[in-house]
Amino acid sequence: MSKQDSSAGFDCRVAFADELAALALTDPRIVAVCNDSVGSSNLVAFRQAFPERLVNVGIAEQNMVGVAAGLANGGLRPFVCAAAPFLTGRALEQIKADIAYSDFPVVLCGMSPGMAYGELGPTHHSIEDLAWLRAIADLAVIVPADPVETRAAMRWAVGANRPCFLRIGRTKVPAVSPEGQAFELGRAVVLRGGADVTIVAIGTMVSRALDAAERLAQLGIQARVINAASVKPLDETTILAAARETRGIVTVEEAVVQGGLGSAVAELVSQVHPTPMRIIGVTGFAPTGSASYLFEHFGLTAANIAERAQELLRAH
Repeated sequence: MSKQDSSAGFDCRVAFADELAALALTDPRIVAVCNDSVGSSNLVAFRQAFPERLVNVGIAEQNMVGVAAGLANGGLRPFVCAAAPFLTGRALEQIKADIAYSDFPVVLCGMSPGMAYGELGPTHHSIEDLAWLRAIADLAVIVPADPVETRAAMRWAVGANRPCFLRIGRTKVPAVSPEGQAFELGRAVVLRGGADVTIVAIGTMVSRALDAAERLAQLGIQARVINAASVKPLDETTILAAARETRGIVTVEEAVVQGGLGSAVAELVSQVHPTPMRIIGVTGFAPTGSASYLFEHFGLTAANIAERAQELLRAH
């Protein structure tokens, strides 16, 4: 099993690779399908252990998803592993028609999503994926926050017998989930209580939301923090409770502000219990630069999350 330096945070791709190999040991249905991305998808160990269960189609994303659909139709459980911008952008039609519409149990794994490939520029940023995939019926969209949640979501996906998309982060994150915590589709996790304002976050932004809540606490503001890893379906009960019990909601995601987590929350509360909101995310095309630079550029920081929460409270 791979080891990580926890002091620097965790790369969820490592947890993904370890869990995939562990699942494959006990479930002969599990296969991996990739687009010449064995290294970047951390599939080297899987290939060594299960050479006959890795299908590398080359740089042909549409074909990759079609092959996975065929394997699923034959009774296997494919994990499709590819850089998120190419999996979701180039193969969107196949995801819609071959996987979701056909209701095949394929696990689509968007590797290194968001702006993790920062220096490679806009072609490699995967910031529209949540908006694209939320629009496809019957496709679950899941954004784990740390290695524990990544592993739990993978275990859930194998038994779910339905199509789903997992965003597997590359940017190192601290652990925010207790060991052994199970993943449940449609359930958010309240990581911190608070009655003044709510911060709803996913993926790399969950730990930053917790840091923002600490900053707010020093100012006497109690912020509730919700990890909404199940972006679709959303945990309506938990989100609506936050709308009723706090003065407003701030959402934060490493994705465009149109169509993703913030939009999902706004769609819900606007129709059931309108509440003031602030949506923090990427606006427009993201430039070229390191992931840390891009987080600062778009205000995906604990300091800005805390400031936007204060701004909401001042206005309402």
